[in-house]
Amino acid sequence: MRATWVRPVLVANLVAQILIIVTGGIVRLTGSGLGCPDWPTCAQGSLTPVAAQAEGFHKFIEFGNRTLTGVLVVIAALSLWAVYTHFPRRRGMVRLAWFVILVIIAQAVVGGITVWTGLNPVIVAFHFLASIVLVAAATALLRGADDGAVADRRAPVVHPWAVRLGWLAFGLGFVVMVLGTIVTGSGPHSGDADTPARTGFDPRLVSWLHADVVMLFIGLALATLVAIRLGQGAGSATELAKARSSWHMVLVLTAVQGLLGYVQYFTGLPIVIVGTHMLGAALLAMALTNGTLNLYRNPV
Repeated sequence: MRATWVRPVLVANLVAQILIIVTGGIVRLTGSGLGCPDWPTCAQGSLTPVAAQAEGFHKFIEFGNRTLTGVLVVIAALSLWAVYTHFPRRRGMVRLAWFVILVIIAQAVVGGITVWTGLNPVIVAFHFLASIVLVAAATALLRGADDGAVADRRAPVVHPWAVRLGWLAFGLGFVVMVLGTIVTGSGPHSGDADTPARTGFDPRLVSWLHADVVMLFIGLALATLVAIRLGQGAGSATELAKARSSWHMVLVLTAVQGLLGYVQYFTGLPIVIVGTHMLGAALLAMALTNGTLNLYRNPV
């Protein structure tokens, strides 16, 4: 029997991965990306902010984000312990738990490179996308925990076309997020209030391209849901209902994200809307990963 603390730990792991995206967004949107102008120290050889720094309140925002990375490592280590304790025979779960820890550590190094390169927009984009990958991995861990200590082989519960469409939507969803980072890196919110670093692309052009790919993504997500509903899958009524529900959530979050995208575009990119849009991206990554995994029985 699985201990009652296992699922809360895995939920905390996922929530923490989403929160680091939110705090990272706050760093960027407040121009605090170089609030700690050095790495791994903050400034003047000190790991914490010092009074003599010229960065003002920015140093506290950036240091707070760095501190949360340590919290992530602790929670990820607890998640690894939970997996080894209760799912030792689930090799997929064990690999995922290790993957989360290793990527968090790599993320800390990428954060340092981001500082050293003066917030190069390509490195900043990679930093965000790696966090999206961590959200997906943490979601997969949580979903895998539903299948017990010993799980059978992975098997589709929906029609094969629904599986193919779901994976296409999953891949295109990642492309949407890549384009989203290019849009942000081309706009005013570069992460540094004094010397913005931008990609050099026309913000309007990349925004249009981003919106066009979102439309294609919506079509694929809708087609996946239709295929789940109309196809003859091998899953039980409960499994099929779970798959439908998760893809409904994907479509709802996509609609909300689309609305936020248009609002921020036509209102001059206010930081509250942009920050909410970043949170929405993390939630969409979670929903899309969950929806894709729910196309299978024992997916992890």
